[in-house]
Amino acid sequence: MAALGRRSVREREGLFLAEGPQAVREAVRFRPDLVDEIFVETAAATRHADVVATARDAGLAVREVTADVLAAMCDTTAPQGLLATCRPLDVPLADVDLSAVRLVVVLTHVRDPGNAGTVLRGADAVGADLVVFSSGSVDAYNPKVVRSTVGSLFHLPVVVGVDVPDILAALGRAGITRLAADGGGDVTLPQVDLDRPHAWIMGNEAWGLPAQIRDACDEVVSVPIPGHAESLNLAMAATVCLYASAGVLRAP
Repeated sequence: MAALGRRSVREREGLFLAEGPQAVREAVRFRPDLVDEIFVETAAATRHADVVATARDAGLAVREVTADVLAAMCDTTAPQGLLATCRPLDVPLADVDLSAVRLVVVLTHVRDPGNAGTVLRGADAVGADLVVFSSGSVDAYNPKVVRSTVGSLFHLPVVVGVDVPDILAALGRAGITRLAADGGGDVTLPQVDLDRPHAWIMGNEAWGLPAQIRDACDEVVSVPIPGHAESLNLAMAATVCLYASAGVLRAP
C-alpha cells in the first residue's frame, strides 16, 4: 500500500492514498464513488466513528487494522488513524464546460507538492471552478499534495497533464481572461479588472513564468508589496490573487 507513494505504482494500480481523518471524511462525503477501501486503526475507530458510519452507510468497505499495519500502509511517519485508497478524479480539459467557468487556477510547472496542494486548497476556499495542473507539474495524487489539500481535492474539478499552450488556447477560445501572476507585471492586482471570467496562471517556484507564457496571457499582474519583503512565495501569492478575485466575483 505504501508503494502508492510512487507515481509509477499509482498509475499502474489506478489508485492513490488519502491519509488522515479530514481527507478521508471529504472523500466519503463528496466522492464516495471514487473510494476503493478505507482502513481504520482499531484504537481510532471510536474516535472517527462518524467517518466510519458514513462510509458504511455508503456501502464502502471499511477494514480495521492495527497501528503497525496502518503505519506500514501510509506515506507519513505519524498516521492519524484513517487511510483511504481512491481512484483518480481528474477530468479531461475537453470535458469541462468552460463557458460556465468564472474562476480558474492554472499551475504551470509547479513542482513543490506542498505549494500545489495549498493553492488547490485556497482555490476551493474561495469557490474557484477549476484547477489545472500542467504537464511538468507535480502529480496531483502525490501523497504530499493530497495531504496539503486537506480534503479539498475532492471538492472541485481538477485537470492534469495538459501542455501549457493548450491550456491557454482553450481558455482563450472560451473567452476567459488569462492573468499571468508575475512580480514584473504591467499592472498591479488592485488595477486589474476581475469582474469577468478569468484564470490565474501561476508559475514555477524558482523561475516563475517564462516569457512565452507571459506573452500568451492577456495581462501580466503583480501583487503590490508595500513592506520590505522581497517577494511572496507561490502559495501566498496565489492566495492573495484568489481572494481578490473572490471579493469581486462573489460580491452581491
